[in-house]
Amino acid sequence: MSTTISDSELIRAYRGGDEQAFEILLTRHQDRVYTKINFIVRDSELANDLFQDTFIKVVRLLKEGKYVEEGKFLPWILRIAHNMAIDHFRRNKKMRMVRSRDEMDVFATIQTGDAHIEDILVKDQINSDVRCLIDELPEDQREVVRMRMYDNLSFKEIAETTGVSINTALGRMRYAVINLRKIVEENNIQLTPY
Repeated sequence: MSTTISDSELIRAYRGGDEQAFEILLTRHQDRVYTKINFIVRDSELANDLFQDTFIKVVRLLKEGKYVEEGKFLPWILRIAHNMAIDHFRRNKKMRMVRSRDEMDVFATIQTGDAHIEDILVKDQINSDVRCLIDELPEDQREVVRMRMYDNLSFKEIAETTGVSINTALGRMRYAVINLRKIVEENNIQLTPY
């Protein structure tokens, strides 16, 4: 079976008993689903567990006929993955803490290829700081920013995944950017390495 077959055709084939069709769907979408989960939980082992749970649920829902084909298979899976990750935190009532990397300053002078470890650490710290700033946004804005910036979804896909109009998704992104600027300015935060 070719990977050029559409998701819709693969779903029909899988529902018809072709297990290989689901393997193709899994291979096609696993990177984006795993990235989505790992971005939320920031723990690779937990992300692997939730990834497996997500696809177990997808299989169950497909077999129960609870997926209505509208050409929105990836947004549907991403929504399930998102909900699984959020449900995990609700059950455990705790969020991972960001820890300092001060102990790694010893390695700041070691070079790897063209980049200094210090530059890599600074970039990682900036990315971590940006994620912390995004966490300060209201949930609806935070969700749109994550989908757009980290999942690389189009605004159409974001709208489909969240169940809102494209204009609403665009508006949430606009307000998220405004709020991020406000947070940065009010707290005199610098997100540049030098």
